[in-house]
Amino acid sequence: MRMYLLARNPTDSVTDGFVPAAAGLSLDLTVLTDQPDDHRAACPGTEVLACDVTDVAAVIGRIATHHPADAVFTNSDHLQTQTALAAAYFGLPGKDWRATLRTKNKAELRRHLAACGADTVRAAELPAGQDPSALADAALPYPCVVKPREGVASEDVVLARDTAELVAHATAIRGRRPDAALVAEEYLPGDLYTLETLGDGHRRHVLGGFRTTVSAPPTFIEERHDFTAAHPEPVTAQVLAQLDALGVGFGACHTEFVVHEGRARLIEVNYRAIGDQCDRTLADVLGIPLFTHILRTHLGEPLPAGLGARTGGAARVAYALADRAGTLTAAPAATDRTADGVRLAYRPLRTVGTTRPHHRTNRDYLGVVRATGDDRAAVERAVDAFLADGRWEITA
Repeated sequence: MRMYLLARNPTDSVTDGFVPAAAGLSLDLTVLTDQPDDHRAACPGTEVLACDVTDVAAVIGRIATHHPADAVFTNSDHLQTQTALAAAYFGLPGKDWRATLRTKNKAELRRHLAACGADTVRAAELPAGQDPSALADAALPYPCVVKPREGVASEDVVLARDTAELVAHATAIRGRRPDAALVAEEYLPGDLYTLETLGDGHRRHVLGGFRTTVSAPPTFIEERHDFTAAHPEPVTAQVLAQLDALGVGFGACHTEFVVHEGRARLIEVNYRAIGDQCDRTLADVLGIPLFTHILRTHLGEPLPAGLGARTGGAARVAYALADRAGTLTAAPAATDRTADGVRLAYRPLRTVGTTRPHHRTNRDYLGVVRATGDDRAAVERAVDAFLADGRWEITA
C-alpha cells in the first residue's frame, strides 16, 4: 500500500514519528514537499518528490502521474486542507476539508462557533491589504489579542491594552507579513490547557492533554507542558461539543483552550497531532503506538474500542529559550538517560554556531527536554536539574 505524506520543512513528527510508523506498517511511503533536498537529507531511504504542496491541483497532479494512492496524509498545520481535498478527490479516507479550513482560519472558526451557538468571542478580521488603522473602528473589548489569521507557533500573537496598541501591533505584524490577514479578538482569561484526541470518524478517543505555561504578556511563548491524564468531565464535554460543532472527528487533533470559572473556551484548534516533542511524550506516557494509530485511520482502518493506554503516568516537556538575538556558542548535546524511574530525553532545536534574531515566539526554542515516569515529583526534579545544569550561551 502506498501513502503520500505532504510536508514542508522536516519536523521531528515526520522524521522520528510518521516515517518510522509507515515503515512499521510496511507502507510504500512517498513524501511530497516543496523542500525536497531537506527531506532527502532528513529521511534517507524514503522516496521524496518535489511538489508545490500548497497548491491542491499540483498535489493531485503529482499523485495522479506517479503511483496510485491508498492514503494521503499530513501533520502540517499549513497543508491540512490541501491534503483533505486531495484525499477526497481520490476517494480516500480523510478529514472534511470544510473542518480543516474553519479550524485553520481563526476568523472563520470564531464565525462558525458563533453561528451555531457553540460560543461567541468578539473578533474582527483585517483582510490582507487593508490598512491596520481600520482596526481602530472594531468594537472590541480591551485587552484584546491580535495575531495572523492562519498563524502558528505563537508567532506575532500580541496582547493590546488599548486601540493605539492594537493598531501599532497590527502595523508591526503587517510590516513583517505584508500579505497576511490578521484577526483581533477579545482576550480570554483562564488557565491554558490542551486536549488531544484521535478519531476515525465514528469513534473518538480522548488521550488526555497538557497544562501549558506561557510567558507573561504581551507575548505568549509556550514554556512548558505538564501532562494531564484527564480534565474534569464537564470541561472535556464542553471542548468536545465545540469540536463537534466545527466538524472535527477524524485523525489527530490538538486543541488549545482556557478554563475560567468552569467555562472552557477555545483558543485555537490545530487539526493535527501536537508538536514540539509533545507527541513523542504523549506516546511514551500512554505507552501506545500513537503515530501508527494515526496512520491507520488514514488508511481507513477503524480504531479499536480501547487503545490499551497506560494510566498513572506523569510527563513534562520544557524548553530552553533564547532571551536575546545572537549566535548560539554553547549548548548541551542530545541526551537520553533513565534515573530514579524517570526517562529523560533532550534534543537540540538550534545548532551551535547558528545566528538568529530574537523572535519572542516559539521559534526562540534552543532545545526541548521531555521526561516521563510514574512519579510526578521525580519527573519535575529530573527536568529542573537538567535545565539548571545545562549551559546555553548566546553571543551578541
